[in-house]
Amino acid sequence: MSRFFIIASVWLLSACATTQLPSNLSGAILNSDDLATVNDGLPAYLLMVDALVSTYPKSEAMHLTASSLNGSYAGVFIPEEQKERRKNMSKKALHYAFEAFCLHDKKACDLETVDRDAFERTIAQWTSAKDVPYLYALGTSWASYVQANSDDWLVVAQLGQAEAVLKQLVSIDENYEKGTGLLYLGVMNSILPPSLGGKPDVAQAYYERALLAGNNENIIIHVYYAANFARLVFDQELHDRLLQQALSLDPYIEGYTLQNVYAQQQAQSLLATSNDYF
Repeated sequence: MSRFFIIASVWLLSACATTQLPSNLSGAILNSDDLATVNDGLPAYLLMVDALVSTYPKSEAMHLTASSLNGSYAGVFIPEEQKERRKNMSKKALHYAFEAFCLHDKKACDLETVDRDAFERTIAQWTSAKDVPYLYALGTSWASYVQANSDDWLVVAQLGQAEAVLKQLVSIDENYEKGTGLLYLGVMNSILPPSLGGKPDVAQAYYERALLAGNNENIIIHVYYAANFARLVFDQELHDRLLQQALSLDPYIEGYTLQNVYAQQQAQSLLATSNDYF
């Protein structure tokens, strides 16, 4: 561990290296196929990124990286039973996303306090391709924060703001991050079954658009489509077909390997319980 902090200090002393660190660090993690190693090592990197954000508080890239890594760790590696850890980590990811957006555009600095009724109108002012990474970070981290706090109705009430951010994102570029924004919108619209007022046709349209945008390179789309939609509407044929497709795809995609390996593990588990569920 001491050697790690020595290496981190060397990075901090080099302005050039530090400038490259966010993308290089994220890339090394996201391109790994070893979930166990990432699980063991990522907490140390998270501490380092927190330190880098404090050292370079005006760096948009640092804040985006911190939001992405904290959100990914909360969603993938923290067990569901550790609810408080998930809540805290997802809250931190959302905070970094708000800060990154504020650094990108001062008009976004008050977004967190905008009234729900005015939020959709407010978020609609960001329409440029250069706004997309910030809309993506904010929308996905906000949705994950709501999910982590599903037992708190005051937080759940914020789901509409998160959805508005993601809708604004996909209105600019629905292919961004291989359809992940569309995937989030699909999941959001898969929360309720039809019998309780859910809109499965809306959800399925988002999932199908996400599959097209993902181009068979973002395997998690197949898995969430199966787990959150096909199971919701009790469609075993769709469920099994999506999961079999997920397992047939090459997980080694630049920037998506870690997520794809995780997705295929989940696909195997879901297929194994298919007959019991349906």
